[in-house]
Amino acid sequence: MTRKKSFKSGYVSVVGLPNVGKSTLLNRLVGSRLSIVTPKPQTTRTTMRGICTTDDYQIIFLDTAGIHQPRDKLGRYMVDTARLTFQEADIIYMMVHCTPPGRGEKELIEQVAAAGKDTFLIINKVDLVPKNTLLPLIEQYGSRMDYKEIVPVSALTGDNVDKLLDLTVAHLPEGPAYFPEDIVSDQIEREFIRESIYLNTKDEIPYSTAVVIEDMKERERGGAYISALIYVEKDSQKGIIIGRGGSMIKKIGAEARREIERFLGYSVYLDMQVKVEKKWRESAQALKKLGYR
Repeated sequence: MTRKKSFKSGYVSVVGLPNVGKSTLLNRLVGSRLSIVTPKPQTTRTTMRGICTTDDYQIIFLDTAGIHQPRDKLGRYMVDTARLTFQEADIIYMMVHCTPPGRGEKELIEQVAAAGKDTFLIINKVDLVPKNTLLPLIEQYGSRMDYKEIVPVSALTGDNVDKLLDLTVAHLPEGPAYFPEDIVSDQIEREFIRESIYLNTKDEIPYSTAVVIEDMKERERGGAYISALIYVEKDSQKGIIIGRGGSMIKKIGAEARREIERFLGYSVYLDMQVKVEKKWRESAQALKKLGYR
């Protein structure tokens, strides 16, 4: 791809409270399923990079964990990592529901304002409210912070997302492409495995689970071999994920493999093992080993 002299590039941090729709928006902007999207909060643990490249620009979207009050070391890691993206970003998308600012939103506004970065206010789920409620909502948020842009969207339906993308490009600085043009994400394989775990298990199981990709390589017969370790905190959780006669791990693997193959465009052999790492969410050493640095 021949780059134009006026090529633009930059990082956009997508922040907000849990379940505000950040991952859904990222998937819509990049055009691929990159982040976990489930009804359960705190599904995005690390900063998920979604990369959108055209002849004119490259945007690296940083989908962060929802800003919340952490209950353990993992929770603190998630929130700290989200805040660190403020420093890396050229633009911050501060995403909110189409409801008046509550305590959580007010605290988030203070944190984002302190970063001193160009900030877009993204009001999500506008397809669910009457249009005449938007102007008062915009005024309430606008009185608390000076935004570069205020963009009402529906991440689910795609309403106004093209306008958001155009405005983002207009505010980006000129710069190089930081990633190859055919790269759209840097963590996708483990995220599809985690999503399958989230969808097939319940209660505390998903939140006690971490996935590490140990190996990924081409196979002589074509396609790829992926080796993944699933870590849990208790032997009982290991039993649930494996299931009777291995039924659950087979189901999780089949669904994850199908999504990985659809994303990559070629066949995948997915080898998964389950291990117990007791209280890993409370151990700084374990968090580091499992990729939460």
